[in-house]
Amino acid sequence: MAAARAITIPENVSDVELTIGGKRVKLTNLDKLFWRDAAITKRELLQYYVDVAPALLPHLRDRAMVMKRYPNGAKGKCFFMKRVPEPHPSWIATCSIEHKSGNVIDFPMVQDLASLLWVVNLGCIDLNQWYARCDDVDRPDYLHFDLDPGPGVKFDRVRESALVVRDALESLDMVPLVKTTGSKGVHVYVPIKRGPLQKRVWTFAKALAQTLAAKHHKLLTSEYRIAERPKGRVLVDYNQNAWGRTLASIYSPRPKSGATVSTPVTWTEVERGITIEDFHLGNVPARVKKLGDLWKPLLAARGRFDLEHVL
Repeated sequence: MAAARAITIPENVSDVELTIGGKRVKLTNLDKLFWRDAAITKRELLQYYVDVAPALLPHLRDRAMVMKRYPNGAKGKCFFMKRVPEPHPSWIATCSIEHKSGNVIDFPMVQDLASLLWVVNLGCIDLNQWYARCDDVDRPDYLHFDLDPGPGVKFDRVRESALVVRDALESLDMVPLVKTTGSKGVHVYVPIKRGPLQKRVWTFAKALAQTLAAKHHKLLTSEYRIAERPKGRVLVDYNQNAWGRTLASIYSPRPKSGATVSTPVTWTEVERGITIEDFHLGNVPARVKKLGDLWKPLLAARGRFDLEHVL
């Protein structure tokens, strides 16, 4: 991973304009508290993203970014924003996507460190990128399962659920990757060959989730309707594979107590007993520096599963 910090956000100013790769980016309100419980400022959030950028940026490039903005920090009101705001720097790349309504929305893309900091400066705590790249937004190159514990369900049940999903995917010769959500659960991803439309990827995920929920009915549920969801289960959420949905990216801090981070982990760590709180804004950069990007296989051209074989 990268050696030392390439950039340090200044400590003694509230606003600053930096030149990064020949691009000028203005960072504002650096002293604003974004996590009051942990006394973490916007400056520290920006510095965190600088530090993990070498591992993070390859996962964001060429994908539309849905902005979830927290202008007043983690406990403040948030709002989603798809269209790139005006005005914006001329060097912000955009991805034009036509929706069912006929509207064409120009999403920003995070192509480099300057654009990453520009997006975070808007108040984006976590990053939510499109599942497919901009050159074909209908054909994703990974599928995933969001394992979401119901009220009162302990995290050890989430870990157990993740291992069940892993074993099922491996039985199909897939190579699943796992990360904490930084919120309550776990995300399991599989790199796939780009080809099937998003709806077909969703259809596969739904079928597998329903099969697993039926087989492990005391642990899992695939019932998406909250009112009909059985208590004490972990939801195998397949519906986030739908077109236009997003999940928090890897290395994204979350607007939760302690500034926990959605962090790639090994399956051995899952088996040994990780927790959400193990990974936070204060320690993830050192982890990435030591271990590198555990999710490099999600970017690799080789080793991707051909989903057409099971559809």
